[in-house]
Amino acid sequence: MATWRLPLEAYTPAAADIKKVGAARDVLIDSCMASAGYPDWTPAPDLPQLDGVSPMDSRYGVHKAELAAKRGYHPDEAIQKEYDAAVSVGAVDSSGADQKVLMKCARDVDAKAPQLKKSASASQVDADSFRQSLKDPAVVDVFARWSSCMKSKGYNYATPKDAHDDPQFIDKNVVTDLEIKTAVADVACRKEHRVEKVWFDVETRLQQQAIKTDQLTLEDLKKTNRESLIKSTSILSDVENHN
Repeated sequence: MATWRLPLEAYTPAAADIKKVGAARDVLIDSCMASAGYPDWTPAPDLPQLDGVSPMDSRYGVHKAELAAKRGYHPDEAIQKEYDAAVSVGAVDSSGADQKVLMKCARDVDAKAPQLKKSASASQVDADSFRQSLKDPAVVDVFARWSSCMKSKGYNYATPKDAHDDPQFIDKNVVTDLEIKTAVADVACRKEHRVEKVWFDVETRLQQQAIKTDQLTLEDLKKTNRESLIKSTSILSDVENHN
């Protein structure tokens, strides 16, 4: 699944691109703060991806047997701890920097730094394809087969989303034996009936149809974001060359 790509991903920034543009912004703010007399100020660390390394890791829910057997529907424990630590560090600036100066630097940088643009059209396609896929006959059928498989193992859920979103499994600090057993059964039933592949194929078709109706707008978005990424790469390269 890590290699699967929905059609819309060709028009939306990848996680690595978002990180690079954010890093370029941080570099410019860092330079501004140093010039303002706060050389010890550093940007908060990037937050680790709790939902996996690819969009497919989170879009359709749990699908890795090994992780399910350890953490149920929760993220990997080490990544969760890293995430919590990064949040803690980001919330406390120990450099002693004047926050008014920081806000001014941020405003000045935001006025000129490369930025990735969001598109209402792309967001709508993304949301609509997921919502519509849940009603597609192929997905409804595979969900029913998954549900029957789960019931044979002692679990009563109509869809994979119902299992993943079970209120019993929401507490981020608690992973129960029941959650682990449920997630393991979930993954096994998904694999037996190829749930993710059926779901992915339906969404692929829905997105391809939607993209055709607004392709020019999406192509412009792709071009604009590509230019921002090139500028960000240049900013980061300049910093590396001066270090």
